[in-house]
Amino acid sequence: MSSQGEILSDERFSHITRDPRFWEMPEKERKIKIDKRFRAMFHDKKFKLKYTVDKRGRPVNYTSTENLRKFYTLSESDSDLSENDTKENTKKKTKKKKAKPKGEAAS
Repeated sequence: MSSQGEILSDERFSHITRDPRFWEMPEKERKIKIDKRFRAMFHDKKFKLKYTVDKRGRPVNYTSTENLRKFYTLSESDSDLSENDTKENTKKKTKKKKAKPKGEAAS
């Protein structure tokens, strides 16, 4: 077997290094961005399947949500919004109504 360098230096395959069709996809573009309408698929039980064997019959121990996280991501603007929404909801829950101080009797 010849090494990778020999293949790239061969005249027949030299165009492959310059052709964008053969470039690797950037990390940022690999995952499909999902907006906030579909964020439930990451934690909803309806989307969760537990696999016990892979396609070749070997035992495995993983769920379909791991695959979802592998191929999909929340869009940045929506994930920021969802984080802000959860923060606002927790602030509203933790806020206590302030008791009005009793007014002093007018003299």
